[in-house]
Amino acid sequence: MPAASEWSPAELQILRELSLSSLPKLPPDPSNKYADDPRAAEFGHRLFFDKRLSSNRKVGCVTCHQPSRDFTDGKKLAVGVGVTARNAPTLVGAAYNIWFFWDGRKDSQWSQALASIENPLEHNMPRAKVIRAVRRHPDLARDYRAVFGALPSPRDRDGINRAFANIGKAIAAYERKIMPGPAKFDRYVDAIVAGREPAPADMLSLDESEGLHAFITDQRGRCLRCHNGPLFTNEHFHNIGIVNPVRDAQEQGRIVGVELARADEFNCLGKYSDAGPGDCAELKYARRKSPELLGAFKVPTLRNLTKTAPYMHIGDERALSDVMWHYRNVLSAHIGNNELESFTITGAEFDEMEAFLRTLDAPLNAPPGFLKPPQRNKPLPPGTASAALSRR
Repeated sequence: MPAASEWSPAELQILRELSLSSLPKLPPDPSNKYADDPRAAEFGHRLFFDKRLSSNRKVGCVTCHQPSRDFTDGKKLAVGVGVTARNAPTLVGAAYNIWFFWDGRKDSQWSQALASIENPLEHNMPRAKVIRAVRRHPDLARDYRAVFGALPSPRDRDGINRAFANIGKAIAAYERKIMPGPAKFDRYVDAIVAGREPAPADMLSLDESEGLHAFITDQRGRCLRCHNGPLFTNEHFHNIGIVNPVRDAQEQGRIVGVELARADEFNCLGKYSDAGPGDCAELKYARRKSPELLGAFKVPTLRNLTKTAPYMHIGDERALSDVMWHYRNVLSAHIGNNELESFTITGAEFDEMEAFLRTLDAPLNAPPGFLKPPQRNKPLPPGTASAALSRR
Protein backbone atom coordinates (compact mmCIF):
# COMPACT_ATOMS: atom_id res chain seq x y z
CA MET A 1 0.00 0.00 0.00
CA PRO A 2 1.48 3.42 -0.91
CA ALA A 3 2.55 5.34 2.19
CA ALA A 4 0.45 8.40 1.28
CA SER A 5 -2.76 6.37 1.19
CA GLU A 6 -2.92 6.03 4.98
CA TRP A 7 -3.39 9.79 5.35
CA SER A 8 -6.48 11.84 4.55
CA PRO A 9 -6.09 15.10 2.58
CA ALA A 10 -6.60 17.05 5.83
CA GLU A 11 -3.93 15.00 7.57
CA LEU A 12 -1.53 15.46 4.69
CA GLN A 13 -1.96 19.21 5.02
CA ILE A 14 -1.11 18.99 8.73
CA LEU A 15 1.97 16.92 7.96
CA ARG A 16 3.07 19.42 5.32
CA GLU A 17 2.82 22.22 7.89
CA LEU A 18 4.94 20.24 10.36
CA SER A 19 7.72 19.47 7.90
CA LEU A 20 10.93 21.44 8.16
CA SER A 21 10.47 22.24 4.48
CA SER A 22 7.66 24.58 5.59
CA LEU A 23 9.93 26.57 7.88
CA PRO A 24 9.93 30.12 6.49
CA LYS A 25 13.10 32.06 5.84
CA LEU A 26 14.50 33.45 9.08
CA PRO A 27 13.11 36.98 9.43
CA PRO A 28 15.45 39.87 10.29
CA ASP A 29 15.73 41.02 13.88
CA PRO A 30 14.93 44.75 13.73
CA SER A 31 16.43 45.24 17.19
CA ASN A 32 19.85 43.95 16.04
CA LYS A 33 21.32 45.50 12.90
CA TYR A 34 24.27 43.09 13.18
CA ALA A 35 22.07 39.98 13.33
CA ASP A 36 23.00 38.81 9.82
CA ASP A 37 26.49 40.34 9.62
CA PRO A 38 28.92 37.45 8.91
CA ARG A 39 31.75 39.12 10.83
CA ALA A 40 29.51 39.66 13.84
CA ALA A 41 28.64 35.95 13.70
CA GLU A 42 32.35 35.04 13.64
CA PHE A 43 32.98 37.31 16.62
CA GLY A 44 29.92 35.91 18.37
CA HIS A 45 31.24 32.38 17.79
CA ARG A 46 34.39 33.34 19.67
CA LEU A 47 32.50 35.02 22.47
CA PHE A 48 30.18 32.02 22.82
CA PHE A 49 33.09 29.69 23.58
CA ASP A 50 35.20 32.22 25.52
CA LYS A 51 35.34 31.65 29.27
CA ARG A 52 37.25 34.83 30.03
CA LEU A 53 33.94 36.68 30.24
CA SER A 54 33.03 35.06 33.56
CA SER A 55 34.09 35.88 37.10
CA ASN A 56 35.91 32.57 37.58
CA ARG A 57 37.11 32.27 33.96
CA LYS A 58 35.52 28.81 33.83
CA VAL A 59 32.09 29.59 32.38
CA GLY A 60 31.09 30.46 28.82
CA CYS A 61 27.83 30.29 26.90
CA VAL A 62 29.03 26.87 25.75
CA THR A 63 29.06 25.62 29.35
CA CYS A 64 25.27 25.29 29.34
CA HIS A 65 24.77 25.10 25.57
CA GLN A 66 27.05 22.36 24.27
CA PRO A 67 26.95 21.54 20.54
CA SER A 68 27.32 17.82 21.24
CA ARG A 69 24.13 17.91 23.33
CA ASP A 70 22.12 19.93 20.83
CA PHE A 71 23.15 23.09 22.67
CA THR A 72 21.95 21.94 26.09
CA ASP A 73 24.05 20.59 29.00
CA GLY A 74 22.42 17.32 30.12
CA LYS A 75 21.88 18.68 33.63
CA LYS A 76 18.66 19.02 35.59
CA LEU A 77 19.41 22.66 36.36
CA ALA A 78 21.93 24.80 34.52
CA VAL A 79 25.25 25.21 36.35
CA GLY A 80 27.48 28.24 35.86
CA VAL A 81 29.33 29.98 38.67
CA GLY A 82 26.44 28.67 40.78
CA VAL A 83 23.38 26.47 40.27
CA THR A 84 20.44 28.19 38.59
CA ALA A 85 16.73 27.53 39.11
CA ARG A 86 16.04 26.48 35.50
CA ASN A 87 16.95 23.83 32.98
CA ALA A 88 19.07 25.03 30.04
CA PRO A 89 16.91 24.99 26.87
CA THR A 90 18.30 24.24 23.44
CA LEU A 91 19.44 27.11 21.23
CA VAL A 92 18.79 25.20 18.01
CA GLY A 93 16.31 27.14 15.93
CA ALA A 94 15.91 29.66 18.76
CA ALA A 95 16.37 32.54 16.32
CA TYR A 96 12.72 31.97 15.38
CA ASN A 97 11.63 32.54 18.97
CA ILE A 98 9.59 35.57 19.92
CA TRP A 99 10.42 35.32 23.62
CA PHE A 100 13.45 33.95 25.45
CA PHE A 101 13.96 32.13 28.74
CA TRP A 102 11.27 29.78 30.03
CA ASP A 103 9.19 32.69 31.32
CA GLY A 104 9.80 34.95 28.31
CA ARG A 105 11.51 37.69 30.29
CA LYS A 106 13.62 38.66 27.27
CA ASP A 107 12.40 39.54 23.78
CA SER A 108 15.56 38.97 21.71
CA GLN A 109 18.52 36.62 21.51
CA TRP A 110 20.97 39.41 22.19
CA SER A 111 19.24 40.59 25.35
CA GLN A 112 18.99 36.97 26.52
CA ALA A 113 22.76 36.59 26.17
CA LEU A 114 23.34 39.73 28.23
CA ALA A 115 21.16 38.46 31.07
CA SER A 116 23.13 35.23 31.29
CA ILE A 117 26.45 37.07 31.35
CA GLU A 118 25.41 39.31 34.25
CA ASN A 119 23.47 36.64 36.19
CA PRO A 120 25.38 35.93 39.45
CA LEU A 121 24.68 32.20 39.03
CA GLU A 122 25.81 32.01 35.40
CA HIS A 123 28.77 34.11 34.18
CA ASN A 124 28.55 36.52 37.13
CA MET A 125 30.20 39.27 35.07
CA PRO A 126 28.88 42.86 35.38
CA ARG A 127 28.83 44.77 32.10
CA ALA A 128 31.64 47.17 33.00
CA LYS A 129 33.91 44.21 33.77
CA VAL A 130 32.90 42.56 30.50
CA ILE A 131 34.01 45.59 28.49
CA ARG A 132 37.15 45.90 30.61
CA ALA A 133 37.98 42.26 29.79
CA VAL A 134 37.39 42.87 26.10
CA ARG A 135 39.69 45.89 26.25
CA ARG A 136 42.43 44.00 28.12
CA HIS A 137 42.54 40.97 25.83
CA PRO A 138 44.11 42.04 22.51
CA ASP A 139 42.27 39.46 20.41
CA LEU A 140 38.86 40.42 21.82
CA ALA A 141 39.55 44.14 21.47
CA ARG A 142 40.73 43.65 17.89
CA ASP A 143 37.64 41.67 16.93
CA TYR A 144 35.28 44.09 18.67
CA ARG A 145 36.76 47.05 16.79
CA ALA A 146 36.58 45.17 13.49
CA VAL A 147 32.82 44.80 13.83
CA PHE A 148 31.62 47.69 15.98
CA GLY A 149 34.32 50.34 15.97
CA ALA A 150 36.08 51.90 18.95
CA LEU A 151 35.56 50.70 22.49
CA PRO A 152 34.13 53.27 24.92
CA SER A 153 36.00 55.03 27.67
CA PRO A 154 35.78 53.27 31.05
CA ARG A 155 34.05 56.41 32.37
CA ASP A 156 31.41 56.48 29.63
CA ARG A 157 28.48 54.70 31.28
CA ASP A 158 26.20 54.93 28.25
CA GLY A 159 29.06 53.80 26.02
CA ILE A 160 29.63 50.79 28.29
CA ASN A 161 25.96 49.89 27.98
CA ARG A 162 26.10 50.17 24.19
CA ALA A 163 29.25 48.10 23.97
CA PHE A 164 27.71 45.49 26.25
CA ALA A 165 24.64 45.40 24.01
CA ASN A 166 26.97 44.86 21.05
CA ILE A 167 28.50 41.85 22.77
CA GLY A 168 25.01 40.35 22.99
CA LYS A 169 24.27 41.23 19.38
CA ALA A 170 27.39 39.42 18.18
CA ILE A 171 26.49 36.31 20.19
CA ALA A 172 22.99 36.43 18.72
CA ALA A 173 24.44 36.69 15.19
CA TYR A 174 26.30 33.44 15.86
CA GLU A 175 23.29 31.69 17.39
CA ARG A 176 21.16 32.58 14.35
CA LYS A 177 23.33 30.17 12.36
CA ILE A 178 22.39 27.17 14.53
CA MET A 179 19.38 25.44 12.97
CA PRO A 180 17.77 21.99 12.99
CA GLY A 181 18.44 19.71 10.06
CA PRO A 182 15.88 17.55 8.23
CA ALA A 183 14.97 14.37 10.09
CA LYS A 184 13.47 11.04 9.08
CA PHE A 185 10.02 12.54 9.69
CA ASP A 186 10.68 15.42 7.28
CA ARG A 187 12.00 13.16 4.52
CA TYR A 188 8.99 10.89 4.91
CA VAL A 189 6.52 13.77 4.76
CA ASP A 190 8.23 15.52 1.86
CA ALA A 191 8.08 12.31 -0.15
CA ILE A 192 4.42 11.50 0.42
CA VAL A 193 3.32 15.13 -0.07
CA ALA A 194 5.16 15.11 -3.41
CA GLY A 195 3.48 11.83 -4.38
CA ARG A 196 6.67 9.81 -4.06
CA GLU A 197 7.24 6.63 -2.10
CA PRO A 198 9.73 7.38 0.72
CA ALA A 199 13.13 5.76 0.59
CA PRO A 200 13.25 2.53 2.63
CA ALA A 201 15.29 4.19 5.39
CA ASP A 202 12.68 6.96 5.64
CA MET A 203 9.61 4.75 5.93
CA LEU A 204 7.90 5.03 9.29
CA SER A 205 7.55 1.85 11.28
CA LEU A 206 4.07 0.78 12.39
CA ASP A 207 4.67 2.22 15.87
CA GLU A 208 6.02 5.51 14.48
CA SER A 209 3.12 5.85 12.07
CA GLU A 210 0.53 5.10 14.74
CA GLY A 211 2.27 7.53 17.09
CA LEU A 212 2.13 10.25 14.43
CA HIS A 213 -1.57 9.58 13.91
CA ALA A 214 -2.17 9.98 17.65
CA PHE A 215 -0.02 13.10 17.78
CA ILE A 216 -1.97 14.99 15.12
CA THR A 217 -5.46 13.76 16.11
CA ASP A 218 -7.19 16.14 18.50
CA GLN A 219 -9.44 13.41 19.88
CA ARG A 220 -6.36 11.44 20.93
CA GLY A 221 -3.05 13.17 21.67
CA ARG A 222 -4.17 16.80 21.34
CA CYS A 223 -0.50 17.61 20.92
CA LEU A 224 -0.99 20.07 18.05
CA ARG A 225 -2.70 22.50 20.38
CA CYS A 226 0.77 23.54 21.61
CA HIS A 227 3.30 21.70 19.45
CA ASN A 228 2.60 22.85 15.91
CA GLY A 229 4.53 24.25 12.96
CA PRO A 230 7.93 23.06 11.68
CA LEU A 231 9.59 23.62 15.06
CA PHE A 232 6.75 21.90 16.93
CA THR A 233 6.00 24.86 19.20
CA ASN A 234 3.35 27.55 19.17
CA GLU A 235 5.73 29.93 21.00
CA HIS A 236 3.08 30.50 23.67
CA PHE A 237 3.10 29.92 27.42
CA HIS A 238 1.06 27.24 29.19
CA ASN A 239 0.58 25.92 32.69
CA ILE A 240 0.93 22.13 32.67
CA GLY A 241 1.34 21.65 36.40
CA ILE A 242 5.14 21.53 36.55
CA VAL A 243 5.94 23.92 39.40
CA ASN A 244 7.41 22.18 42.45
CA PRO A 245 5.46 23.50 45.50
CA VAL A 246 8.40 23.22 47.90
CA ARG A 247 11.39 24.34 45.86
CA ASP A 248 9.56 26.81 43.61
CA ALA A 249 7.15 28.42 46.07
CA GLN A 250 7.84 31.89 44.60
CA GLU A 251 7.72 30.81 40.96
CA GLN A 252 5.10 32.76 38.98
CA GLY A 253 6.04 31.95 35.37
CA ARG A 254 4.95 34.11 32.46
CA ILE A 255 2.84 36.52 34.48
CA VAL A 256 6.09 37.91 35.95
CA GLY A 257 8.23 37.23 32.88
CA VAL A 258 6.22 39.56 30.64
CA GLU A 259 6.59 42.41 33.14
CA LEU A 260 10.34 41.85 33.33
CA ALA A 261 10.53 41.98 29.53
CA ARG A 262 8.63 45.26 29.43
CA ALA A 263 10.90 46.83 32.07
CA ASP A 264 14.15 45.58 30.50
CA GLU A 265 16.53 48.36 29.43
CA PHE A 266 17.75 46.09 26.62
CA ASN A 267 14.35 45.26 25.18
CA CYS A 268 13.20 45.96 21.62
CA LEU A 269 11.85 49.38 22.59
CA GLY A 270 14.93 50.45 24.54
CA LYS A 271 17.63 52.93 23.56
CA TYR A 272 20.14 50.15 22.84
CA SER A 273 17.84 48.45 20.33
CA ASP A 274 18.18 49.16 16.59
CA ALA A 275 14.43 48.84 16.04
CA GLY A 276 12.37 51.60 14.49
CA PRO A 277 9.10 53.19 15.69
CA GLY A 278 6.97 50.68 13.78
CA ASP A 279 8.72 47.61 15.19
CA CYS A 280 8.39 45.66 18.46
CA ALA A 281 4.69 44.76 18.11
CA GLU A 282 5.11 41.61 20.22
CA LEU A 283 6.42 43.62 23.15
CA LYS A 284 3.96 46.49 22.73
CA TYR A 285 0.91 44.24 22.67
CA ALA A 286 2.03 41.35 24.86
CA ARG A 287 -0.75 39.88 26.97
CA ARG A 288 -0.37 40.83 30.63
CA LYS A 289 -1.99 40.10 33.99
CA SER A 290 -4.13 37.29 32.58
CA PRO A 291 -4.85 34.47 35.06
CA GLU A 292 -3.73 31.84 32.54
CA LEU A 293 -0.20 33.31 32.61
CA LEU A 294 0.24 32.33 36.27
CA GLY A 295 2.51 29.30 36.41
CA ALA A 296 2.77 29.22 32.60
CA PHE A 297 6.03 28.48 30.79
CA LYS A 298 7.11 28.52 27.17
CA VAL A 299 6.33 25.57 24.93
CA PRO A 300 9.68 24.07 23.82
CA THR A 301 10.52 22.63 20.43
CA LEU A 302 10.19 18.84 20.10
CA ARG A 303 13.01 18.46 17.61
CA ASN A 304 16.05 16.39 18.70
CA LEU A 305 14.39 15.49 22.00
CA THR A 306 16.64 12.51 22.66
CA LYS A 307 19.64 14.84 22.98
CA THR A 308 18.08 17.45 25.25
CA ALA A 309 17.09 15.54 28.40
CA PRO A 310 16.22 16.21 31.17
CA TYR A 311 12.97 17.94 30.33
CA MET A 312 10.65 20.74 31.50
CA HIS A 313 11.73 24.11 32.85
CA ILE A 314 13.05 22.59 36.08
CA GLY A 315 14.44 19.41 34.55
CA ASP A 316 12.18 17.17 36.62
CA GLU A 317 11.60 14.62 33.86
CA ARG A 318 14.74 12.59 33.24
CA ALA A 319 13.60 10.62 30.20
CA LEU A 320 11.15 10.98 27.34
CA SER A 321 9.03 8.23 28.86
CA ASP A 322 8.79 10.30 32.06
CA VAL A 323 7.38 13.18 30.03
CA MET A 324 4.77 10.87 28.55
CA TRP A 325 3.80 9.76 32.06
CA HIS A 326 3.38 13.39 33.09
CA TYR A 327 0.74 13.77 30.40
CA ARG A 328 -0.91 10.49 31.37
CA ASN A 329 -1.14 11.36 35.08
CA VAL A 330 -2.72 14.84 35.11
CA LEU A 331 -2.50 16.42 38.56
CA SER A 332 -3.78 19.70 39.96
CA ALA A 333 -1.40 22.64 39.54
CA HIS A 334 0.27 23.98 42.67
CA ILE A 335 0.00 27.48 41.25
CA GLY A 336 -2.55 28.69 38.70
CA ASN A 337 -4.61 26.19 36.72
CA ASN A 338 -3.26 23.13 34.94
CA GLU A 339 -4.39 23.32 31.30
CA LEU A 340 -3.89 19.61 30.66
CA GLU A 341 -6.89 17.37 30.25
CA SER A 342 -7.07 13.66 31.01
CA PHE A 343 -6.25 11.57 27.99
CA THR A 344 -8.31 8.62 26.87
CA ILE A 345 -5.54 7.00 24.83
CA THR A 346 -3.81 3.85 26.06
CA GLY A 347 -0.32 3.29 27.39
CA ALA A 348 0.57 1.55 24.15
CA GLU A 349 -0.47 4.64 22.21
CA PHE A 350 1.75 6.82 24.38
CA ASP A 351 4.65 4.46 23.59
CA GLU A 352 3.84 4.86 19.90
CA MET A 353 3.89 8.65 20.22
CA GLU A 354 7.29 8.40 21.85
CA ALA A 355 8.46 6.29 18.90
CA PHE A 356 7.23 9.01 16.54
CA LEU A 357 8.98 11.77 18.49
CA ARG A 358 12.28 9.96 17.99
CA THR A 359 11.87 10.41 14.21
CA LEU A 360 12.43 14.14 14.78
CA ASP A 361 16.12 13.58 15.62
CA ALA A 362 18.58 14.88 13.02
CA PRO A 363 22.08 16.35 12.66
CA LEU A 364 22.27 20.10 13.12
CA ASN A 365 22.17 22.47 10.18
CA ALA A 366 25.02 24.87 10.93
CA PRO A 367 28.46 25.77 9.54
CA PRO A 368 30.68 22.89 10.72
CA GLY A 369 33.23 25.26 12.21
CA PHE A 370 30.57 26.85 14.37
CA LEU A 371 30.00 23.56 16.20
CA LYS A 372 33.50 23.48 17.69
CA PRO A 373 35.76 25.96 19.48
CA PRO A 374 37.21 28.72 17.29
CA GLN A 375 40.84 29.62 16.89
CA ARG A 376 41.13 32.31 19.53
CA ASN A 377 43.89 34.49 18.08
CA LYS A 378 43.01 34.20 14.40
CA PRO A 379 41.81 37.58 13.05
CA LEU A 380 38.30 37.92 11.65
CA PRO A 381 38.05 37.50 7.88
CA PRO A 382 38.55 40.69 5.82
CA GLY A 383 35.58 43.02 5.60
CA THR A 384 34.38 46.53 6.17
CA ALA A 385 34.18 47.54 9.80
CA SER A 386 30.92 49.06 10.92
CA ALA A 387 31.30 52.82 11.05
CA ALA A 388 29.59 53.62 14.32
CA LEU A 389 27.51 52.30 17.14
CA SER A 390 23.72 52.50 16.99
CA ARG A 391 22.59 55.85 18.40
CA ARG A 392 18.84 55.67 18.65
